[in-house]
Amino acid sequence: MGEVLEFQEITEAETAEMVQLYSALYSVSDDQYVESATENGVKRWESVLKILPKGTDSLEERKFRIITRLNEQLPYSYRMLLQQLETICGKGGYTAELKGNDYTLVVKVELTAKSNFDDVNDLLHRILPANLVIDLSLLYNQHITLGKFIHINLAKYTHEQLRNEVVA
Repeated sequence: MGEVLEFQEITEAETAEMVQLYSALYSVSDDQYVESATENGVKRWESVLKILPKGTDSLEERKFRIITRLNEQLPYSYRMLLQQLETICGKGGYTAELKGNDYTLVVKVELTAKSNFDDVNDLLHRILPANLVIDLSLLYNQHITLGKFIHINLAKYTHEQLRNEVVA
């Protein structure tokens, strides 16, 4: 039967479809886990968790946002909040101060973690109690940071860039 031309052609035609089928089957398996999810799997996770992706987000940034949402645990403590902020902004990527008498949480995001500012804002509004005032801002460059550079290096930047961008 293997030498019959018709069976050879049928087998060859079916092989391409079988490869596609197995590929789709592996994708479905991979989409169950965020780390290995394909574009389709990430869309599904975002739909379930009600996350609206930004048009500029890469697949890895979208996966990171999903993992962050999955790691949110209630009830939380101040220490748990700090751990979640460290997950989003990185070690040293933020400062946080709880002013208990004023019912205010002051969070400043470093310029190096500026792209995660909206994620921090969403996190704080989602998990903090309603009676706590959120004071969220960027931690701009200060003289102590810029004082390490000589004037000729800083002259390449505008005032706004010196204040709002990471200067290397």
